Amino acid sequence: MTEPTQSIRTRLVQRSRPERGQRRVVNPPVYRASTVLYENIAALRATRAERAAGKRTFSYGTHGNPTTFALEDMIADLEGGYRTRLSGSGLAAIAFGLMPFLKPGDHCLITEAAYEPVRKFAQAFLTPWGVNCEIYKADGSDIEARFKPNTKLVYAEVPGSQTYEMLDLAALAAKTKPRGITLAVDNTWGSGYLYQPLNHGADVSMIAGTKHIVGHSDVLLGAVTTTKEAWGPVHEMHDAFGICISGDDAYLALRGVRTMAVRLPVHQATTLKICEWASNRPEIATILWPAWPNHPGHDIWKRDFKGACGLFSLEFKASQAKVDAFIDALHCFQIGASWGGYESLVNLTNVPAQRVVTDWSKRGPIVRFHAGLEDPADLIRDLEQAMRQLA
Repeated sequence: MTEPTQSIRTRLVQRSRPERGQRRVVNPPVYRASTVLYENIAALRATRAERAAGKRTFSYGTHGNPTTFALEDMIADLEGGYRTRLSGSGLAAIAFGLMPFLKPGDHCLITEAAYEPVRKFAQAFLTPWGVNCEIYKADGSDIEARFKPNTKLVYAEVPGSQTYEMLDLAALAAKTKPRGITLAVDNTWGSGYLYQPLNHGADVSMIAGTKHIVGHSDVLLGAVTTTKEAWGPVHEMHDAFGICISGDDAYLALRGVRTMAVRLPVHQATTLKICEWASNRPEIATILWPAWPNHPGHDIWKRDFKGACGLFSLEFKASQAKVDAFIDALHCFQIGASWGGYESLVNLTNVPAQRVVTDWSKRGPIVRFHAGLEDPADLIRDLEQAMRQLA
C-alpha cells in the first residue's frame, strides 16, 4: 500500500504495480478480455451484487479489467480525486464528464477558450438534445451575470486552449457551489501532475491522456475523475454507454505515466529557453504561455500550478502567408495535431473565429507550438532559420 508521505513523483513509479511477493514482474500484465468465466452461480451472483453496490469488479470487458483498473487508480491519485473512468479519447472523456449532469431544459456555460471540438459537441448534441449552451469569457470575469435559475453546469479550461487564458478556479467554485452548479474542468494542460482542479473546487476533471499521460504519441486515451459526491452519475453513464478501453492501451499509458515527473520539467525548461529567445525577436508580438511573467494571469498560474508544460503560442508581426512559409520552413518542429509527446510540434490556430465574446480580430497570426524533448539549442536554431521567411 502506498505510504501517505510519499511524493507524487514516487507514487508515479510505485503505484499500480503487482502486489509484493517472492517473485513478481515490474509492470502489471496486459488483460485482453471480453468474457469473464465464473466457477459457479454463487460466484456470478456475488459479482453482480458487488457491482450493484457500486464496487469495481472484473466481471465483463466493458466494465474494465485489472490492467485498466491499475491505470484508473493511478490517474485518480494523480488528480487527487475519488475515482476515475477511462475512455478512448480526450473528447469522449469531456462528453461523458458533462452529459451526466445535464438534461433537456438545462442551461450550460462553456468557456470561449474551450477545445474547439467541445463546442462542436455542444452544437451537434447538447443543443439538439435541448440544453441551452452559452459562452462566457475565458477568464470567467462575466460569468456571474450569465447564471440562470436553470444553470446546471459550468465547463472551464485552465488554462484555455490556444492562448492559455488563466481562470481563478477557486473563485469560480465559490460562485457555483452555493447555486448547486456542477463545475467541470479540462485539465489536460496540467494533467494532475502540474494542477489538480478538484483541489481548487471543481467537481469533475477531464484529461486527454493522449498527451502527457501516454507521452509517446501512440495511444488515444481519455479520463474522467470526480469527487466522491459527483462520482455516481459519471459511473452510471459510462456503464450505460459501454465506454471502455483495451488492456493494451492501458498498459502503454501506465508505462508512459511513470516518466511524467522526468518529462514535464524538461518540457518546461526547454519552453522557457525558447520564450527567452522569442522575447528578443522583433518578429514576435506576444508570448502566450502561463509561466511567462508577462502572460495575463501569470500570478494565478504561479499560485495554483506546480509547473508548466511545453505547450505555448507565439503571436507574429507578419502576414498569414509569411507565417505559413515560416511553418513550412521548420524541420525540428513538425506540423501535427495533438501534443504532450516527446517530439516537438507546430500547428495553426484561428483564434478570432474561436473567441465569440472577446475580440481577437486585431491580433496578428498566432501559432501553437509544443516543445518536445529535443535539445533546446537545436529547436532555437530551427526557429531562427525559419524566421528568414518573415523578412
